[in-house]
Amino acid sequence: MGVSNSERYLSTESNKVDEPFKVEEAETVNVPPPPTEKLLVLGGNGFVGSHVCKEAVDRGLSVASLSRSGRSSIQDSWVSDVIWHQGNLLSPGSWEDALNGVTSVISCVGGFGSNSYMYKINGTANINAIRAASEKGVKRFVYISAADFGVANYLLQGYYEGKRAAEAELLIKFPYGGVVLRPGFIYGTRRVGSMKLPLGVIGYPLETVLQRAKPLSQVPLVGPLFIPPVNVTSVAKVALRGATDPVFPPGIVDVYGIQRYKQKKF
Repeated sequence: MGVSNSERYLSTESNKVDEPFKVEEAETVNVPPPPTEKLLVLGGNGFVGSHVCKEAVDRGLSVASLSRSGRSSIQDSWVSDVIWHQGNLLSPGSWEDALNGVTSVISCVGGFGSNSYMYKINGTANINAIRAASEKGVKRFVYISAADFGVANYLLQGYYEGKRAAEAELLIKFPYGGVVLRPGFIYGTRRVGSMKLPLGVIGYPLETVLQRAKPLSQVPLVGPLFIPPVNVTSVAKVALRGATDPVFPPGIVDVYGIQRYKQKKF
């Protein structure tokens, strides 16, 4: 093997001089980018839903909302970055197209009224959405439900029975990508027409105190009264993580779980 000043030669035999060693450039392979996450927020123009939409837009996701009233009346800049669909989950055929291309769903649908109405809006409407999303091949589905409040469960029987029925359906249809959030009282600035109600004036101090009183929440009958409130932004962030993070564990997340996950970086 010989070596010159300008070129390097390689040989497998001591009496043979090879051609200059050439290094070829690696071939460039065109790898397609990862699929775009597309999120559909059910009830995206409501109190919780609007915060979910805002958080999702801030994270650069493709965001759409479906509600009976359509476009949000909020005038903030993020609103123009959301695709607003109008439809009724209780009217088959009026909304399913909104699921086209969707990879994850967050449902904020719920309401109060008579027991039959509450079961329909909290239960049947969400069950319809869960089944349709499953048929469309949606990967992950987050349902924002509610914590048990003892006596309130009986006073609002249709509300809680509807939510628990929707939870059961979700965990059947999405055993690996279904997440149920069970917050207690959700506080934040709630818009009522042109008015803004600063619920945080009450909610934040209560959360600060009650999150340290977890053992009291286990006391029979009165325990649920000690469940701490949670900020709407925290609920939105954890819901978004559950909908887009493939390693977020499926199942039910209570108030304390929401508080724990909100502190983790995403």
